[in-house]
Amino acid sequence: MDQPTGREETAMDESGSARVVFLIRVPGERTDEFLRAYERIRYQVAEGVPGHLVDQVCRSATDPEQWLITSEWRSLADFEAWERSGDHRELVKPMRECMTEARSMRFAIHAQTSARDRTPVRAGPGERAED
Repeated sequence: MDQPTGREETAMDESGSARVVFLIRVPGERTDEFLRAYERIRYQVAEGVPGHLVDQVCRSATDPEQWLITSEWRSLADFEAWERSGDHRELVKPMRECMTEARSMRFAIHAQTSARDRTPVRAGPGERAED
């Protein structure tokens, strides 16, 4: 069987939603500035960027200078279009200025589970319910 080419993989990935992950470091003395910058832009992105679904900013429980920003997108193509725009660079500039390290990763969402997706299994007459 032939291995898929990069082109086929990209086409497949762009057909579904995507998660973008930024692992960053923010020195303690810049934390407040970083959070103010994040707060200023998060609703602008949520309300005005096509394809953006949700984002989170998380702080490490063991390293107060380690942060994680995740965002979910309708497709990788939506994220990449926004990332290439001049608006993106200007909007995130105040946040980037607070970071000493940044690593970005992109993932196509393969499967997702949530509690609301679960349907209880009910037993019919004379059957035991599944746990």
